[in-house]
Amino acid sequence: MNEQNGTTHKYWFQYLTGYHWLVLIVATCGWMFDCMDQRLFILSRGPALTDLMAAGTEDSVIFKFGTYATSSMIFGWATGGLIFGILSDRIGRVKTLVITLFLYAGFTGMSALSISYIDFIIYRFLVGLGVGGQFAAAATLVAESLPERARAQALGSLQALSAVGNITGSAISMAISPDLLFMGKIAGWRVLFMIGVLPAILAIFMIRHLKEPQKWVDARAAAERGETKAMGSPVDLFSDMRWLKNTVIGVTLALAGVVGLWGIGFFSPELVQYALQDEPIERVTFVKSFGTMLQDVGAFFGMYAFMVMAVFMGRRLAFMFSLLVGMIVTAFVFNCLDSATDAYWMLPMLGFATLCIFGGYAIYFPEIFPTRLRNTGVGFCYNVGRYLAVPFPAIMGVLAAFFATSFEQGGSISKFYSGIGVDSDFRAAAVTMTLIYLIGMIALFFAPETKDQPLPEE
Repeated sequence: MNEQNGTTHKYWFQYLTGYHWLVLIVATCGWMFDCMDQRLFILSRGPALTDLMAAGTEDSVIFKFGTYATSSMIFGWATGGLIFGILSDRIGRVKTLVITLFLYAGFTGMSALSISYIDFIIYRFLVGLGVGGQFAAAATLVAESLPERARAQALGSLQALSAVGNITGSAISMAISPDLLFMGKIAGWRVLFMIGVLPAILAIFMIRHLKEPQKWVDARAAAERGETKAMGSPVDLFSDMRWLKNTVIGVTLALAGVVGLWGIGFFSPELVQYALQDEPIERVTFVKSFGTMLQDVGAFFGMYAFMVMAVFMGRRLAFMFSLLVGMIVTAFVFNCLDSATDAYWMLPMLGFATLCIFGGYAIYFPEIFPTRLRNTGVGFCYNVGRYLAVPFPAIMGVLAAFFATSFEQGGSISKFYSGIGVDSDFRAAAVTMTLIYLIGMIALFFAPETKDQPLPEE
């Protein structure tokens, strides 16, 4: 505690009891391991599809199907977020956490058993169902269980520490290369997906030690007595202009960040592969794994920076900063990364820039909906944004093919990009897609400021 002008000031964590810490740690671990599974997929999708598709398939075709697998996962993520967002408001936050944890861990393991690119892509959709439900339930559980004065910092920490899951996935892939045989017998990417099953153990701990937030218990009781509207009704997001406006703003902010990350930023392994195409495969594999681990370290600091800005400067300014940095840095990295050395200092910047805004989703989305609609609203914003983002990884591939033709023919578009220093199809596609951040900036002009405000109720 600090003594200031005769008053006692507490740091946010001093408001937490032992049970508050338990909720924060368990919810954070669930989301952290979720992100570890995502990272294992990002690093393994190329090697997996190389093995699962016909021998001699061109790299461009493998890349295209990699974008399809990514879009499938995002589609599942969006679907799961909507379904489990509504379910969480109806059956409870803790039950939803358990169900979604089993989903994403179980089907990550099933991915290891893939026999073709078709079932591999289907498993990615099913993994996405669990991933989508996990985030909204974890963020809502923390928002409703912890004291008001610790809410923003706790939610920012939950999101920032998710980067530890990504770092863990990258570190595991450095020990077990997805491109090589493990112990000379089994494909490394299959082993990585098998490891992704282990987080399911956390579900047992959730069942035994977590309880539903009192806010949710009271809201459900009021709804059952007919004193309030029904719990988890998606229709109610649109019947009240306040919640409708907040929903549109949330979806738009989510779209900008999700496309920036999954449509561009998470193609950093392919960027390294492109930049180091003349290097030995062992070196390329190491640079991809180590580089993405550094990217995840940057992500941690990006999400933590958002939390600090949101607490001291407000949510809107923090979002504007993250959108500007996301657009500028992503375009710079995808255009300029040319060597392993570049990867080691540029990819941390990329991680900071593309994940910074995600720190805002955990803090802001629970603050713009009432208890009876909170998980439904958080899930809707985050995951309808993902529905809208589904085509963008594939659009990245389509744009790359379009620019390849343009550069080959020497058309006016290729001359324009060459004039601004963009000299290849892959780089031109990535730079073009960074314009998605502009729509988030537009949405901010209409967004409510929630700094120092209690969670809304009707």
